[in-house]
Amino acid sequence: MLGFLTARQAGLDDPLRLRRAESTRRVFGLELNPDRDVDRIHGNGINTIDIEAVEGRYMLSGGSDGIIVVYDLENYSGKPQYTCKAVCTVGRSSRYVHKFSVETVQWYPYDTGMFVSSSFDKTMKVWDTETLKPAEVFEFEGNVYSHHLSPIARKHSLIAVGTKYPKVQLCDLKSGSRSHVLQGHRAEVLSVRWSPRYEHILATASADSKVKVWDVRRASGSLLDLDQHKGDKSKASTEAVNTAHNGRVNGLCFTGDGLYILTTGTDDRMRLWNSATGENTLVNYGKVCNESRKKLQFAVSRGCSPEFVFVPCGSSVAVYALHTGELVTMLRGHYNNVDCCEFHPDYQELYSGGKDCNILAWVPVLHASAVEDESNSSNKDAASQPSVNPALQDAWSSDED
Repeated sequence: MLGFLTARQAGLDDPLRLRRAESTRRVFGLELNPDRDVDRIHGNGINTIDIEAVEGRYMLSGGSDGIIVVYDLENYSGKPQYTCKAVCTVGRSSRYVHKFSVETVQWYPYDTGMFVSSSFDKTMKVWDTETLKPAEVFEFEGNVYSHHLSPIARKHSLIAVGTKYPKVQLCDLKSGSRSHVLQGHRAEVLSVRWSPRYEHILATASADSKVKVWDVRRASGSLLDLDQHKGDKSKASTEAVNTAHNGRVNGLCFTGDGLYILTTGTDDRMRLWNSATGENTLVNYGKVCNESRKKLQFAVSRGCSPEFVFVPCGSSVAVYALHTGELVTMLRGHYNNVDCCEFHPDYQELYSGGKDCNILAWVPVLHASAVEDESNSSNKDAASQPSVNPALQDAWSSDED
């Protein structure tokens, strides 16, 4: 730590390097916080959560009971032990509530005054946060599995929507209508994500085992089909050509810089792809248990070095190193299957929701022993230093000698 501070003060080091190192150390210390509770409002499983990026203060959740809840994560009491209160709820008593399970909720990227939800009742609703009334309702022919708003778009206001039918729908917030459809999948579209790097690039994952990357400005087909066999037809059966997984692809996420795409499938595999070329990076994460028939919401850290992936795995959350595939830890605390998790980049915290109707908060805990080891390390010979996690050791290496 002192090495980072000295180098930063002298202008010899990138100021962001200290922040990345501290963020990484905090992720390694993630534990279930017994002092922080989240109001239990849902009477059934929690399918989706989202934390707004403007203030990092409010969190949305959507459940199988059709209810949507807005939580305030701020601690006003000043005490270590507190409860994240539900600020408002679209409950069963509301005439606007979704009739069936809410599959995706998302804040409007630039303002907490609006959020979007989609449901198995074949609708997607754009909500006014102040009045908790829908400003716009889009109706579809089949169940809605997933939707996504671009976090960086300035030239369009499109919401990508994946439904029970193979066509990907693009809905325009400005006009309140569906602008066009993307055709190419042969089964229901389970997950859709806009690139955080290029506002016109969209990735979609389907039950047909395929992941497609689109440029929505082009009228022709998709830009890329992610292929686990890299085009080698000798390794794949006729049905498996240009497939990303050997089962339903129900999880999809870009890394924070938009350079890579992560996918999960019911073949119990997670794969990392180059988003520009569609090349499989062949990172081996081992067996990643995935029994979900619907969308699986997992998260990627931001601002760490190395970056981490948080994936629901049964009743636990598995934490992997993004580029090496190493299993860092398993976060255990839920009593039933975990369906969603969301990373808070401002505080390196993780929130997870599952079928046990609970939202759990995982926060960094820096153990006293770790702090003592760090303070004493400068007075010890390198050979006598205690063994630590290699990833953590690399993140904190310095050139003081």
